[in-house]
Amino acid sequence: MANTENTRVKLTLEDGTVYFGRSFGAEVPAAGEVVFNTAMTGYPESLTDPSYRGQLLCLTYPLVGNYGAPAKSEENDLYMFYESSSIHISGLIVSDYSFEYSHWNASESLDEWLKRNNIPGIYGIDTRALTKRIREKGAMLGKLEPDGTETEFYDPNKVNLVAEVSTRTRKTYGSGRYRIILVDCGVKYNIIRNLLKRDTTIIRVPWDYDYHTEEYDGLFLSNGPGDPKMCVTAIDNIRKSFGKDIPVMGICLGNQLMALASGADTYKLKYGHRSHNQPVIQVGTNKAYITSQNHGFAVDNKTLAQEWEPFFVNINDKTNEGMKHRSKPFFSTQFHPEASGGPTDTDYLFDEFIENIQRNLK
Repeated sequence: MANTENTRVKLTLEDGTVYFGRSFGAEVPAAGEVVFNTAMTGYPESLTDPSYRGQLLCLTYPLVGNYGAPAKSEENDLYMFYESSSIHISGLIVSDYSFEYSHWNASESLDEWLKRNNIPGIYGIDTRALTKRIREKGAMLGKLEPDGTETEFYDPNKVNLVAEVSTRTRKTYGSGRYRIILVDCGVKYNIIRNLLKRDTTIIRVPWDYDYHTEEYDGLFLSNGPGDPKMCVTAIDNIRKSFGKDIPVMGICLGNQLMALASGADTYKLKYGHRSHNQPVIQVGTNKAYITSQNHGFAVDNKTLAQEWEPFFVNINDKTNEGMKHRSKPFFSTQFHPEASGGPTDTDYLFDEFIENIQRNLK
């Protein structure tokens, strides 16, 4: 049910394209990189995914807000139905906002949740046309301006976003057998949940933490936002860790950081991969998987060193979806095996990481 009394909002792209809609959430201006997500569910998880830091997120599914925002119940010091403790998008763009919501776990509306976090939203625009424009022109900067407000364009890729979203302190979760150093570049909570299910003790450390004096059985490199080449300290630490032969697993930005540490290169995609239905194939097999993804940069397969090889490849555009070492227990994925809300076809990769640790400890 639309509310035509809501404040008018202008969405302006850097190429001069303008869309007009109505406001929900906070009535404040915002700017960032405009990206789109094609998933049909999971907007609470997407909004709290640190990988969306500095972005104006367009949800292509036309019905948004119908199940409100979940209650903030905790388990293992983590919010159960979110991917971090706060909203990371700069603004939300939808076609149709549902002013009425109904869900067994909802504690407030999406509108109320955005207002509490000072995040603006716009509804009533043609998100199909916006998505088509991004697909044709590539990811563009944009800005949301409610009537009576102004702001400048902002390019989040020019700053170290990882430093903004990473933990500031060292924190331990669980008391399992296998001791994991988790380098937090903007980690999603479901990565921590998946590791805790597998008899681990997790030491979550800042992105630039020097963990080489620590005793650990496995190294885990998390997802995160922005250009991986900004994370020079993390790349140097990963390069040093390769000399220990201790198992390493990376996800999303972690895949790109591993590639850079190994001597390979990364590049910015035209408009990125952000959805719950990206098909990938495991290299050397006929095994295909449906995956969840959220990244704007990719590893250049042509630059992989001789001792490394692609692990998965995107079926649609043949881009890198992971890499692995030919002889050592190091591997990564560009997609999200821990995906919440789904699919979970590839969460067996967490088991492979633990199995690498078990073999290494024998």
